[in-house]
Amino acid sequence: MELKPNCATCSIEVSERICRREKGGKHPKNCPTVIKKDLIEKSILEYKKPDVYILAQNASLQEAEGYGNRDKGYERVIPIKPRILEIAEYAKKMNFKRLGIAFCVGLRNEAKVVEKFYSNLGFEVVSVICKVGSVPKETIGISDDQKIAVGNYESMCNPILQAMVLNSEKTDLNILLGLCVGHDTLFLKYTESPCTVLAVKDRLLGHNPLAAVYNIDSYYRYLKTIDI
Repeated sequence: MELKPNCATCSIEVSERICRREKGGKHPKNCPTVIKKDLIEKSILEYKKPDVYILAQNASLQEAEGYGNRDKGYERVIPIKPRILEIAEYAKKMNFKRLGIAFCVGLRNEAKVVEKFYSNLGFEVVSVICKVGSVPKETIGISDDQKIAVGNYESMCNPILQAMVLNSEKTDLNILLGLCVGHDTLFLKYTESPCTVLAVKDRLLGHNPLAAVYNIDSYYRYLKTIDI
C-alpha cells in the first residue's frame, strides 16, 4: 500500500523528529521528509528564485523577531508581537508600499481600525468589501429560500471581484480580514499579489475558530459525533 504523509498523526516527540534535527532524528514510515526526497529538492530550487527567496528569507526573519529572550535559550523564548504588527513589519522588510485589505461586511468596524493602523505607519491602503458590485445571489443559482434574508434582495459575497479590484490597484500585499469559508478560497485563487491572513471568519466563536479545537473534548465534544 502506498504510504500517505500524515504529519498530524506523528507520535514522535517533537524534539526527536527528523524534521527538527540535523542528524539522528526519528520518523514514522510515512514521513514526507523521508519518502518525498524528490520534492524536497524541487522545493529548494523554488526557494532559489530571487522573488521567492526574498519572501522566504524575510518570513523567517519575521518569525524569529516575534520572540523575545532568544539569547536565553529556546526554552525561555516568549512571544512579543501581535499579528497585525508582524504583517506591517514583514511588509516593510519586503519594501511593500501598497497594501490591499479584502474584508467581510461583518468586520467593517475592524476593517476601519486595521486600515487606520497601516495608514498611520505610512502604507498606502486599498480596501474592498465582500459585497462589492452588488451582484444578486440569483447570479450563482441561489434561490430565495436559500438566502440569509429570505424574501429580500441579497447581494452575494464577491471574492473574485475583490481580488480583481486589488489586482487592478497593483497592491504589493493583500490582507484577508474575515472572509467566509469558500469565499477566501476564491479570493486566493484569483489574486495576483502575495497574500497573508489577519483574521478568519467564525461567526459562532467571535472569529476564533481554535476555541472549538481547544475545547473539542469538553464544550464542543458534540463535534466528534456529528455526521455531515
